[in-house]
Amino acid sequence: MAAKEEPLYIEVAGREVAITSPSKVFFPARHETKGDLARYYVANADAVMRQMGDRPVLMQRFPEGAGGSSFFQKRIPNSAPDWLQTEEMFTPNGTQSRALVIADLAHLLWAVNLGCIGFHSWPVKASDPAHTDELRIDLDPQPGTTFAMAQEAAAEVRRLFDEEGITAYIKTSGSRGLHVYVRLLPQWDSYATRSAAVAVARELERRRPDLITAQWWKVDRGERIFIDYNQNAPHKTVFAPWSVRAFDLATVSCPFEWDELATINPLERTIATVPAIVAERGDPWASMAERPQSLEPLLDMVQADQERGLQDAPWPPVYPKMPNEPPRVDPKRRKAPTD
Repeated sequence: MAAKEEPLYIEVAGREVAITSPSKVFFPARHETKGDLARYYVANADAVMRQMGDRPVLMQRFPEGAGGSSFFQKRIPNSAPDWLQTEEMFTPNGTQSRALVIADLAHLLWAVNLGCIGFHSWPVKASDPAHTDELRIDLDPQPGTTFAMAQEAAAEVRRLFDEEGITAYIKTSGSRGLHVYVRLLPQWDSYATRSAAVAVARELERRRPDLITAQWWKVDRGERIFIDYNQNAPHKTVFAPWSVRAFDLATVSCPFEWDELATINPLERTIATVPAIVAERGDPWASMAERPQSLEPLLDMVQADQERGLQDAPWPPVYPKMPNEPPRVDPKRRKAPTD
């Protein structure tokens, strides 16, 4: 019988965190292991903590690594160490969860040891859960679209924000899409932030109807890039910056500079390459927290849409019916007009 593998012990944030079975292959393409995943987060610790620090996160666990079965863990188990910081959060269906807070890198590595590859973060800080501090524009490629189209859509997002005097930052999703973030002054809740995202999506659709859609129902989107405004709805989480996707290549949801937009290749941003890129070029989001933005220009766009007579955009089905929301009628059930 083979001897049991010794844990990998990592000293971080004043604690010793054990990574059990560190040689277990998590990412088959390059035979990268659970230990490699932990070392990636340690190597990129400063950048990771700038974005995830003090944030509650939803853990998606892959006990057998990428490609294996997974599950979301909404509640920290009672067996968790007593030093672990948590926050009572809610999921979109109203379920309360005792969520992990990334108070320091030891908290993150504790989750990695459970098989959590990447993290889905709330757009709030645990120290101020009442205020949303991030607007997240999710550029979601639809069937028939290309990554080049997502790049072109991202350029349109930046152009709009530049016109409104808003500083925005961009990252890969780690998959086929792109995410544009705006760090906000802590003055608005998630309802206001979602309203702003709806207005942004609609304005971009007006400008580039050939490329961008704000249509909630999939059948209405066509071969365009969907601006998923509902990623800003209350209690929604988004895949966190610097988190690792559970794909064979171990791709990273990687922040990058806007001048890299035309040349960025998401498949080249992996746990094997990202720490060296950050060490050479610096953290492209390093200044984000120093420059929180006002949501008011976008809320003015919301007001303009309301004055045009536009109703709210549809919400996902897990949410209650909202004021000024149109009927949630699946296009497949729409009745044809009668004479």
